[in-house]
Amino acid sequence: MEDKPHQRKGSFLASMKAVFWSFFGVRKRRDYEDDAANLNPVHVIIAGLIGAALFIGVLLLAVRFAVSQ
Repeated sequence: MEDKPHQRKGSFLASMKAVFWSFFGVRKRRDYEDDAANLNPVHVIIAGLIGAALFIGVLLLAVRFAVSQ
């Protein structure tokens, strides 16, 4: 028998959803376990970088708006 690497079937959208909820710190244990078993780690890293960039962008827009008033 050949040992094949475990194929993770999580989509990039599922990774974005998991990262989004992680930014708020609200995940059910069951959802976390499902994510850990199914999500592709590369997708999670990319989704995290996109989420961080969006968060920083929103903060910069909020500061510019507050300062310009």
